[in-house]
Amino acid sequence: MTTLTKKLGMQKAIAGCLLLMTSCCFRSADAFALKASVANEKFGIGFRSPRSRAGRSRGSSSSPVVLSVSSSLSQPEQIDGSTGASSASSSSPSSQCPTRGSIVTVDCRLRPVGDFVPEPLFDGIVFGDESNPQRISFVLGQGNYLPGLHDLVASTPIGAKATDVCLDAGWGQWNPQLQATMSLESLGNSIEASRIKVGVELMMSSGVSAIVTKVTDSDFTIDANPPLAGASYMADIEVIRAEDGPADLVYKPTANADSKYQVATVAGGCFWGVELEFMREPGVVGTKVGYTQGHAVEPTYQEVCTGATGHSEAMMITFDPAIVSYDRLLHIMLDRLGEDKYLLNQVKQDKGTQYRHGVYYHNDEQRSIAERIVGSYGDDCKTEVLPATVMYNAEEYHQQYLLKGGQSARKGDQTPIRCYG
Repeated sequence: MTTLTKKLGMQKAIAGCLLLMTSCCFRSADAFALKASVANEKFGIGFRSPRSRAGRSRGSSSSPVVLSVSSSLSQPEQIDGSTGASSASSSSPSSQCPTRGSIVTVDCRLRPVGDFVPEPLFDGIVFGDESNPQRISFVLGQGNYLPGLHDLVASTPIGAKATDVCLDAGWGQWNPQLQATMSLESLGNSIEASRIKVGVELMMSSGVSAIVTKVTDSDFTIDANPPLAGASYMADIEVIRAEDGPADLVYKPTANADSKYQVATVAGGCFWGVELEFMREPGVVGTKVGYTQGHAVEPTYQEVCTGATGHSEAMMITFDPAIVSYDRLLHIMLDRLGEDKYLLNQVKQDKGTQYRHGVYYHNDEQRSIAERIVGSYGDDCKTEVLPATVMYNAEEYHQQYLLKGGQSARKGDQTPIRCYG
């Protein structure tokens, strides 16, 4: 299977709310087909054994619960920015709200509501009303945190507080149309009815999972909602400040010389894992992935994968040099490459000009640092060092892809990164 096929398959999985599976799928004789009307759709279902989850329960008390974030975080139509009442207060707040694209610093507490026990995938999540807020900085409107948090910050004046605001946790509201009841007789001889139990996970042919939530003597009920549908956080924030980010995004000899924040652009093969690596680095306030060093304008992922546009899969990092140095960022990328830095147009099993690795400097100071560090690996190192050119943003589903798939982006997290979700 090619990398393109894998990524396109992942895209379809996201669109279908595919959850991270940990159990094994029964195949051949254990497979069976059911017909049910869920949201006016007929589908086939393949049997999966029960799995353990930790989070919000569905159905009876014995129902399993989810251990990690559902990839439905990537579906904006399922996400409400906030619900419920909010209050804003400050001794002397500005009347101006932060603008999207600015770098905001926020004191933040996100408290899980009810029986929702989340996997802490990003900073700011606390447990208990007495927990202190965490100070976080990020590019407003550029991912890395809950979409609802971005919306809340964008509507809160600088210097003001917003307290007890209910934010959707990212899975949307529970939809009764995604629940169906069917008779046990409909199983026929495909599988023993005794195997249908509360908590068993079923896999639909469309790639969506469903959980058995109720079983009677004659029928059973399945629920295809994301297991944490309806889960929420109670948010308390204070917007400390909002600052302009770097203005120059292509090479100029003295680009961003007067800016508090700097930007770096690198390529290290498939950009999913590279981005998550940098998201975890303290001092990095924003990341985005895209396509650079090519000749076509606004290329699509499919076009880039042909190799005809000349682009590489790259990522742009916005960072605070007072916390993390440009040297450190380049070493992160080159260490991640390992021996692949000596391969031309290849990182691991991904081959093609779009997977070439490189450092694309934004000013002469970065150029000097990049040439020194890359040069230290000798003439056999194939990592290119070139001036930064326009980087076209990759499609939205690529942005913060592995965070959306349930991998932690907390600062300092050392959990091994899985490249495909």
